[in-house]
Amino acid sequence: MKTFFGFCLFLVSVIAFTGCSSSNKTMKKIPEAQVRSSERQVQPEPAEELSVIAIQSKYLLRDTTQTKVFLYVDAYKGKNIITPSEFISVFNLNYVIYSDYGTRERLGYGNVKLDTDNVRRIDNKIVISFDVKSPNRDYGVLLSEISQTGTLKKVLNDLTIRFKKQTTGDLYGIYTDASDEPLQRHYINTNQTFTLKKINGGKDQLHVFYYDHTFEAAGSPMNTAPKGVSKSLDVDSSFTISSDEPLKFTKEGLYNIFTDTTHSEGLGLLVVNERYPKVTRPELLLEPLLYVSTNTEINEIKKAENYKKTLDKYWLSLMNGNAPVAQQSIRSFYGRVEEANQLFTTYKEGWKTDKGMIYIVLGPPDKVQRSKDKEVWTYNQRGNAQNVNFTFNRRNNQFVDDHYELVRYAEYQPIWYPVVEAWRNGSIR
Repeated sequence: MKTFFGFCLFLVSVIAFTGCSSSNKTMKKIPEAQVRSSERQVQPEPAEELSVIAIQSKYLLRDTTQTKVFLYVDAYKGKNIITPSEFISVFNLNYVIYSDYGTRERLGYGNVKLDTDNVRRIDNKIVISFDVKSPNRDYGVLLSEISQTGTLKKVLNDLTIRFKKQTTGDLYGIYTDASDEPLQRHYINTNQTFTLKKINGGKDQLHVFYYDHTFEAAGSPMNTAPKGVSKSLDVDSSFTISSDEPLKFTKEGLYNIFTDTTHSEGLGLLVVNERYPKVTRPELLLEPLLYVSTNTEINEIKKAENYKKTLDKYWLSLMNGNAPVAQQSIRSFYGRVEEANQLFTTYKEGWKTDKGMIYIVLGPPDKVQRSKDKEVWTYNQRGNAQNVNFTFNRRNNQFVDDHYELVRYAEYQPIWYPVVEAWRNGSIR
């Protein structure tokens, strides 16, 4: 199974820009130094390889003229996370702002001097922050390139920026006690202290709407039946908070935060249990199984008094009593669920999204092409087919601006079912 980091690399290094493509290639080992002795040649330890594995990004608007960009970088020296000083000494950062995907029109460009003021290590990531001058446009695409000195190795990241939007999500970042930089994700754990801040500071009153709602998981990729009319969500409660002050939400659910209640778009924040993105509760372990199980199997497990025992028995029966294979299959499946939660959580859990469903069953795509409102995932070979494409269209909503829905086709059936069967017989480990 490819790792979460490997998947991110595909997301950031194969973007379909006209005239701009990643030159990131399979990393080669740094040549070993030759140490000589008068008696014999001593073979040194292999040099640890430096590599940038993946980049994620977000932005916050200072005002209509300045934008602050944050890059969250997975960078390693061998198997160890690189230190900020090592990163600064080895890597370079350049950027270009394009008017849109697939165009050559440049709205701005520059290189960023990396130093201890703008490069930090937070948890397991290197976080880079820098300012760009906002062009006089409503929209643009920032292409950042991190390259390694003295090599051709580079990794790209694309970030769409709404320079004039000025919504709550564009102005406010979510900061925790452990971080001087805003979170890149849309979720926070219950009882975790956090603060909502603007780049320029200041204390404001914010309006919060709370929804105690359970969203449905993604439907089958072959289900082409027209969707019914979307149900409106009822607000369960509302209250006000202050920015730049410590906060703590104790109830799980969806919170939407506004600077002004007349605005249609807020800052959606999903509050989840303390173990998320891991899935550990027995009742939560059952839910993602709908992607590889029948309705009858799911209903039988639901009837059980002991979920955990019944789930173990279920996996063991799928593997014909082979306990080691069942254990490995469980680890692989719920590892994918955890990665989907890390990558794709929007206003609902990542595993419930269309992207999460495809990722869990089929794994990381081999290629991703992205445009303003669409992503296309390509799998070189899955099931009985080659070069399979899944198209996701961006769907605007009042909570987040990066939620996507799959374009469904009945023709996915001969691709989908063989992979599901591979999960059920233990072939995917």
